Amino acid sequence: MKSVSYKSYGAPDVLRLELRPTPKPKAKELQIRVHASAVTTADWRLRASEFPGGLWIIGRLMFGLFRPRKPILGMTFAGEVTEVGAGVTKFKVGQRVYGSSGGGAHAEYLTIAEDRAVAEMPESLEYSDAAAVPFGGLCALEFLRDVADLKQGQRILIIGATGGVGAYAIQIAKAKGAHVTAVCGGTSDELAQTLGADAVVNYHDTDPLTGKDTYDVVFDCVGASSFPKARKVLKPTGLYIPLNFGIREVWQLAMQSKTGGKRMKLHVNGDKPENLQELTTMMSEGTLKPVVDRVYDLIDVFEAHSRVQTRHARGTVVLSLG
Repeated sequence: MKSVSYKSYGAPDVLRLELRPTPKPKAKELQIRVHASAVTTADWRLRASEFPGGLWIIGRLMFGLFRPRKPILGMTFAGEVTEVGAGVTKFKVGQRVYGSSGGGAHAEYLTIAEDRAVAEMPESLEYSDAAAVPFGGLCALEFLRDVADLKQGQRILIIGATGGVGAYAIQIAKAKGAHVTAVCGGTSDELAQTLGADAVVNYHDTDPLTGKDTYDVVFDCVGASSFPKARKVLKPTGLYIPLNFGIREVWQLAMQSKTGGKRMKLHVNGDKPENLQELTTMMSEGTLKPVVDRVYDLIDVFEAHSRVQTRHARGTVVLSLG
């Protein structure tokens, strides 16, 4: 099978197109012919060993100290079930499915346990659309529903609101009845409004953390703020949630008052099948839609990684595997 692999950390040119053996499913596993896979911020951080906030050594210990432990990137997939292992009951050959693989999806085939975050695709979606949803959608859902406990009528400021996570955060926050202020670059204003933002702040013109408006939640999807700055626009019991965090934020959390007031929470989301099913339901009902920045052919994976690394993609960058 065709695949994209890397054997050392570095710039996009460490990626290699190569032929690898097609994996066979074990018991309780699916074999999936991958038609599309997202290139996410997690992919470029792993490829470049760009772990945020002083966590470089921890990242290297987790993912490979001297070289990558897993040579094939690709956190999300959309494709067709081509074979099932013994004991599989939830899926059958021929089903169009999508989900979160945690790696290995930048290849024509992958295998994944049936109880992982895999779901049948909504009939209306193309493969490239479905592959764009799991990474940002699962993250935004868990952060806003479980960490922020976002409620109807609350005000939320979303920084990086048209990126791979922010584009879904706007939609999920609106589905929960919140008032959304989106922070993005000038060329993304229209997209933020289309996704449902009530107000848009162009960070080139205005610092949203120095204004008079206050918020119940500040959700930073791109690492462009800090807790001390966000405190200025939080309501008395407001919550700051950074998607990217490092040693600084861990220390600030440890020093945080336990008696209430303005708070920060740190979280790393998982990939739960029930959450993916909730996203599927939202798409079927029309309250959530995929946001695709660009679709690249597999041979153009270097350009796809470069696009993601600019941090200016509008929505999700997707690889097409045919």
